[in-house]
Amino acid sequence: MTAETPAVEPEVRTKTTLLEEEGEVAADYLEELLDIADLDGDIDIDVDHGRAAVEVVADDQESLRHLVGRNGEVLDSLQELTRLAVQTKTGERSRLMLDVAGYRAERRAELTILADTTIEQVKASGEKVALDPMNAFERKVVHDVVTAAGLVSESYGIEPQRYIEVGPAEQQQ
Repeated sequence: MTAETPAVEPEVRTKTTLLEEEGEVAADYLEELLDIADLDGDIDIDVDHGRAAVEVVADDQESLRHLVGRNGEVLDSLQELTRLAVQTKTGERSRLMLDVAGYRAERRAELTILADTTIEQVKASGEKVALDPMNAFERKVVHDVVTAAGLVSESYGIEPQRYIEVGPAEQQQ
């Protein structure tokens, strides 16, 4: 006589659960970094637009500004290192978005204004407008705003000189 083993439900891991786990791994990595650098900061984890979103915040945001660097260069590198740490731990490629001291949130607001101004310029002239070179995060913000406005945008060039050209919506025939 054999005892029947109750059926065990496999653990269901949703995309949101996986992204939250990715955020937790990133938070652990960043907390270690903050400890090593002797910086005070808290880690906020969220899921935003299908990506893990992690932000390092502090009561004194200025104390974290050197983790942002000039034009976000240090932040971009820190984001890549954090993505690599997540990939090493999970075995999956990470699209994690990192913000430090609200830099990306501020930059997103600035870029939205730039995109809106460019959209108005394109609508008024009917001509394409090329913007200054931007990093991948900045281009994504502009592409999203342009698309939402019903215009078209395309990236050209090679990093770090990759730029966006915004044009009128293509005419359908």
